[in-house]
Amino acid sequence: MATKAEKIVAGLGGIENIDEIEGCITRLRTEVHDPGKVDEAALKAAGAHGVVKMGNAIQVVIGTDADPIAADIEDMM
Repeated sequence: MATKAEKIVAGLGGIENIDEIEGCITRLRTEVHDPGKVDEAALKAAGAHGVVKMGNAIQVVIGTDADPIAADIEDMM
């Protein structure tokens, strides 16, 4: 079974689509290569409470486990 981090990576369009990621209290702040590959429904299915899109900058609101999830995703990169 996929981890929460793996599901979020898939929702962000795959590891190759993520240029930057960092945890910020309750959010994952990301820069993606192609925002068209971001699947908001998949992110919500992975546990996101919300998704904020601003061009290539995507914020995934996931709660207090944002920092450990960001670390897990960084390990995949």
